[in-house]
Amino acid sequence: MSVWSNLASIVAAIGSGGAQMVDRLVQLVLSRPEGTNTVGFTVAMIALSAKMAKADGVVTADEVLAFQELFDIPVGEERNVARLFNLAQEDVAGFEVYAKKLADLFPYDRITLVDILDGLFHIAKADGVVHDSEIGYLSRVAEVFGLSEAEFQRIMARHVRENGNPYAVIGLGPEASDEDLKARYRREVQETHPDRLIARGVPEEFVRIANDRLAALNAAWAQIRMERGI
Repeated sequence: MSVWSNLASIVAAIGSGGAQMVDRLVQLVLSRPEGTNTVGFTVAMIALSAKMAKADGVVTADEVLAFQELFDIPVGEERNVARLFNLAQEDVAGFEVYAKKLADLFPYDRITLVDILDGLFHIAKADGVVHDSEIGYLSRVAEVFGLSEAEFQRIMARHVRENGNPYAVIGLGPEASDEDLKARYRREVQETHPDRLIARGVPEEFVRIANDRLAALNAAWAQIRMERGI
């Protein structure tokens, strides 16, 4: 059964939503032994994207389009995606509980949680600016995911690049040697390959995140090389 067929059955079982929607949703995802990570990842992105879009008070067409860029939604499944999106965006309240339960779908898998945050940033910046309310939302989601402040700042540096810190993108400080910076850059590029995301159960369409991450790494490394003359 495909992730989209799973999603259709999940949406049908949720019904009208309500206070128990999150618990029912997670239970339904966990009840599927095959493809749990893929289904859980897709559901997490739909619901958390909707709640984040609501964080600044307005869900814009740009944000909806940015979400659609990340997933190749089959013809006929748009209604199910829209249904879950609309249920989730009714209220930002409760997103912390939601984030915690969804993080439980990926125990010991911090990399996938970073993928989710990258996807959320992609949507947040769709209207040309990441608002303070969105940064606050994303920072709290990162905290619930168990990511450190340094990890969150590094993720944010990849997306909010105006006057950004290229060292934060690479993941080392300016005191690092040229050799260490080059080694870290090469390792990060290798880890960013789209095949690595797909191997972790991330939907194939989500390679846009890998491409954005790679562009940020390349831009940061180019700036460091120019500043250091290496």
